[in-house]
Amino acid sequence: MPQADNGTDIRILTREQLLEQANALPLCPGVYLMRDRTGQVIYVGKSRKLKNRVSQYFQNGEKNIKTDRMVRAVASFDYFICKTEIEALTLENSLIKQYTPRYNIKLKDAKSYPYIKITEGEYPSIVMTRKRSNDRGRYFGPYSGTATVFSVLDMLQKTLRLPACRRKFPRDIGKERPCLYEQMGRCCGVCTGKVSPEEYATLIGAAERVLQGNIAAVRKQTEEQMMAYAEAERYEAAARCRDTVRALDALRQKQTVVAAPDTEQDVVGVYSDEFGSCISVFYIRSGAVTDKADFHFGREQIADESSIVSFLCEHYRVRTYLPPTVLLSFPLEEEEQMLLAGYLTSLAGHRVKVHTPMRGDLRTLCDTVAQNAKESAARQAERLRRDDGVLSRLAQLCGLPEAPQRIEAYDISNLGSEHLTAGMVVWEDGKFARSDYRTFHIRSVVGTTDDYASMREALCRRLSHLKDAEGSFAARPDLILLDGGRRHVGVIRALLSEMDLDIPVFGMVKDDYHKTRALCTDTEEISVAREQAVFMLLYRIQEEVHRYTVSRMEGAKRKTLKTSSLEKIPGIGPAKAKALLKHFGTLGALKTADREALLQVKGISARDAESVWTYYHDE
Repeated sequence: MPQADNGTDIRILTREQLLEQANALPLCPGVYLMRDRTGQVIYVGKSRKLKNRVSQYFQNGEKNIKTDRMVRAVASFDYFICKTEIEALTLENSLIKQYTPRYNIKLKDAKSYPYIKITEGEYPSIVMTRKRSNDRGRYFGPYSGTATVFSVLDMLQKTLRLPACRRKFPRDIGKERPCLYEQMGRCCGVCTGKVSPEEYATLIGAAERVLQGNIAAVRKQTEEQMMAYAEAERYEAAARCRDTVRALDALRQKQTVVAAPDTEQDVVGVYSDEFGSCISVFYIRSGAVTDKADFHFGREQIADESSIVSFLCEHYRVRTYLPPTVLLSFPLEEEEQMLLAGYLTSLAGHRVKVHTPMRGDLRTLCDTVAQNAKESAARQAERLRRDDGVLSRLAQLCGLPEAPQRIEAYDISNLGSEHLTAGMVVWEDGKFARSDYRTFHIRSVVGTTDDYASMREALCRRLSHLKDAEGSFAARPDLILLDGGRRHVGVIRALLSEMDLDIPVFGMVKDDYHKTRALCTDTEEISVAREQAVFMLLYRIQEEVHRYTVSRMEGAKRKTLKTSSLEKIPGIGPAKAKALLKHFGTLGALKTADREALLQVKGISARDAESVWTYYHDE
């Protein structure tokens, strides 16, 4: 008899038995888990009245294709009783993360989203980061992608003339000649010492308000500051303010203005058909569209009212700013609308209104976002149709029961017997999932170059995480590809057998010109020479895993070279060398640092600082 995740036996029920069990549920808030015949959770949902919601699934009546497909796969269900709808919503999101059910729409791992961070200090920096820490930095985002982040950073640097270099202030003030950006007027020139901490703080404050979308307020304050500087006869500072005002005006003209200048709102549009679904979100700040995001979901995932509300709650949970209004292109039942508004209000700390406009300019705006979702879904569906054809043919060649959706590829790289590195790349949903790439520094192979043992260690470490509650490592690969031949496949198949895992494994065999020639098992080769589309897919995957692995190995080598050179200094071991490099960023910055700056490094004593300073200045 199959068992559930908690080890209890799964009882397979008929449709009538499921309905009878559902009718016995209480009329209270809760969360339900649908399980298939193997006991695996395939769908997680919430409801204000468990009995009414769950029984609807098993009653005779018309359902959409996706829901009907899910219901036909249900063999049993579990449920949790909650005190409130908010508690049910929170538990539902937690269980979706834990089980990653195939029929739920899910937010991409929040760790992969980029943020803009304003660091703490007398002269803060504005940088991109993918990690939110409990420090004193101020975070903005997350943004839809790194392209958007770098575009915003470039805009801030050009508009407010903020430094784009890697110099640390005030440490590096007056130490080197100003760079070309300062001479071109693209940088305020903090390195010259002419910009006071107060004036720089004003620029950072302006950047913070721009990141919040309040360009009009920044312009007004900068104009007032310009007049104050002029009256005080500080004409150079006044001229810098004048240039900033002009840049802000130019920036405002470039943005797509869709509402009044004081408008702060998000607009959500949804489109769904038998091929998939898309949720589009336009972020409107100061009346202009400052960013947008499209979230695509597969043909099996259910995008109904309840699922969309849960998705939006999780989406906004990881954001640092919520506007006072969220517009929806689709109607919600009053209960779902109140639940969403209440949850967003609790997150924001101020009232958030959730509204579906029925007429006027706001309706037109919602229709525009919904049309964007439709067009984005159509592009995604067309791309997936092409990819499905290639993946279906790959499945036929490899004898797989269905087309693989998640492919993981592995390669080994090294320099002699040092820096043995295994790289893992992921192909999922028709593209490389770069946020899921991973590097394994091989520990078990020392003083030799055993590729087979190295590959075994990497796969063992990766596959041991399949039972993790969440994260990319919890996702089970449908196909594993190795940059190697039959012996590599044999070693990994033996490992899978030991771990009681049934995952297809094939090697990617290269010809004399380093091009993918064939796939192989541990006993035979499968030619792909005449399969142009399959060949191109495998070639791209093999080249990507090779590029990624070599780049990670070379990066480790460069770090070692830098660290080992520091270890020549008396009193500096590996830990202190690493701390120095982390603090200063580059050897060049370290070499020019004075004794006081060296003493600021955690773990560096006065004696160590003197040794480092003497070492480089004696040279």
